[in-house]
Amino acid sequence: MFETHLDATYAWLGLALVSVATVGVVAALPAAPPPDADGVAHTLGSVADGEYVATAEHGLAADRMRLTPHAIELESDGGSARSTVRGPPITPVSPGGSAVDPQLRRVLDGVPPRAAFEDPEAFADAAARARAEDHRWRTAPRRLTVRQVRYGGTRVTLVG
Repeated sequence: MFETHLDATYAWLGLALVSVATVGVVAALPAAPPPDADGVAHTLGSVADGEYVATAEHGLAADRMRLTPHAIELESDGGSARSTVRGPPITPVSPGGSAVDPQLRRVLDGVPPRAAFEDPEAFADAAARARAEDHRWRTAPRRLTVRQVRYGGTRVTLVG
């Protein structure tokens, strides 16, 4: 008495189409979340904006990265993410030494600036040139090192 008569062929065809569409949507979803650019930017900003000289490291789960004086961009299979760094500009230092000045890499690695540069002006000039160079995409390391240093009246936050 309360029976509904459906044509079974059309019902099965509709169910099959919905299933295929669902599988297509699920397959298009990324396998991993995008990298955490906000967390890295927070670490960079905390060191750069800090009152005291400091060093920090932040792990990266990204394949590629691009650092600029005011932002970080990360890219992986899960997508890409960009975040602005608060505080004073950071100074990107490329792996293996900057194309502008390899001495900045030595300072980032722990050498005091007075041992790597003749005077504070040379240090400030090298940092300014590094901030002005072309900031291209690079292979992301597993860990990013951030170091704020002072030499004379110059305060610089090196990142590499």
